[in-house]
Amino acid sequence: MEAVVVDAGSKLLKAGIAAPDQAPPLVMPSKMKLDVEDQEMADGAVVEEVVHPVVRGFVKDWDAMEDLLNYVLYRDIGWEIGDEGQILFTEPLFTPKTLREQLVQLMFEKFNVSGFYASEQAVLSLYAVGRISGCTVDIGHGKIDIAPVCEGAVQHIASKRLEIGGVDLTNLFAQELKKSNPSVNLDVADVELLKEQYACCTEDYLTFESIESSCQPEKHTLPDGQVITIEKEGYIVGEALFQPRILGLEDYGIVHQLVTSVSNVSSEYHRQLLENTMLCGGTSSMTGFEDRFQREANLSASAICPSLVKPPEYMPENLARYSAWLGGAILAKVVFPQNQHVTKGEYDETGPSIVHKKCF
Repeated sequence: MEAVVVDAGSKLLKAGIAAPDQAPPLVMPSKMKLDVEDQEMADGAVVEEVVHPVVRGFVKDWDAMEDLLNYVLYRDIGWEIGDEGQILFTEPLFTPKTLREQLVQLMFEKFNVSGFYASEQAVLSLYAVGRISGCTVDIGHGKIDIAPVCEGAVQHIASKRLEIGGVDLTNLFAQELKKSNPSVNLDVADVELLKEQYACCTEDYLTFESIESSCQPEKHTLPDGQVITIEKEGYIVGEALFQPRILGLEDYGIVHQLVTSVSNVSSEYHRQLLENTMLCGGTSSMTGFEDRFQREANLSASAICPSLVKPPEYMPENLARYSAWLGGAILAKVVFPQNQHVTKGEYDETGPSIVHKKCF
């Protein structure tokens, strides 16, 4: 049986049999609906509660994560109890050691896998575009990871994690829409869809300033029939990535963060890193974002201007959304046949700490 690759994000879980040149077969929300007893109801009524196992990239609810993986692996992937296969997980930047150990323990003791491997998302995303060195800017649902990678190794001392992501942009969009549409009731699902349609980046800050005062209003009818007016709100969402003060953060924009991270790596690697910059994560596909990023990169104070990697033609569309999973599928074709993974025997002999020796 071919190995399974799992990329469990805060918003979406991507999973499937390792196929390096195909999009993941399964893409589903990273959430579970649980029936819980309402303590405030005298008759002990059961209500439905939505649980998110992964928050800002890290697993926070292991019971819910076990239930979610149980559904994915046995129902969707087709594993059978007693005949489980090998599995590779992607890991976000700065995953705590305790979480790595909990995951490998869950896999061997609850799911009885025959082999396990885990690798960092930054490395895997570069594998997906045929690189072993470069710098990834991963804009996820709950975080932004900026990671220089040299010869397949993340330079952690130079890497940076920002506790903002797509969910914060969604909240910002909701706030802005509420200001101009105070009588309209918006739920998160509506705002997410509107953000995907209307959020965009201007070519530079001066254009953003002019659009703020000259943007033409556009009417949009929501599924429930309410009509909402959208003007500059979508541009504000895109600008927040380059002007974090819009989100109330006293920090530099994303291009400055990239250049600063790379400057903390030995100078001999600067060109290789900056000239192989990769944008990934769902938010990076926002209209105009790539052009704005490259424009600001060209104007940066760095002696070497960052330039973006173009994905290979044979890779599926929306590579940026699935790059970590695709890189995981490539790696799975190497580590398991070459026995570089954690085996059941090694786990039984050493325990969960084996993950730090075998998966690095």
